Amino acid sequence: MMLSPDQAEGDLSWTQSDPESMLNGLKSAGCTSDEPTEGEDRAKCKADQPLSREEKRRRRRATAKYRSAHATRERIRVEAFNVAFAELRKLLPTLPPDKKLSKIEILRLAICYISYLNHVLDV
Repeated sequence: MMLSPDQAEGDLSWTQSDPESMLNGLKSAGCTSDEPTEGEDRAKCKADQPLSREEKRRRRRATAKYRSAHATRERIRVEAFNVAFAELRKLLPTLPPDKKLSKIEILRLAICYISYLNHVLDV
């Protein structure tokens, strides 16, 4: 529930579950409609102001389409990340060559291998 500018946060009773008192609270906040509506046809409040950039972002992120697109982007990102580790793994010498290594082990082995190659070049 949003507060009207003249209503303090301490004035709200969060334990109230009486629908009549909740409706009265909405009316005091400036809402004009008594009918419950769904979706985009919600009751308009007099106290409503244009949405802030953060509120617009929050509402956009709440849609199923946005979440689905975000999940797809994340899957692509993780797949590219895993491919990069697989390519790095192919370049590192280990015994046996097909030994399964974790990502941290691959990184540590790469660091050691680069140090070894630098040492070989210096000699």
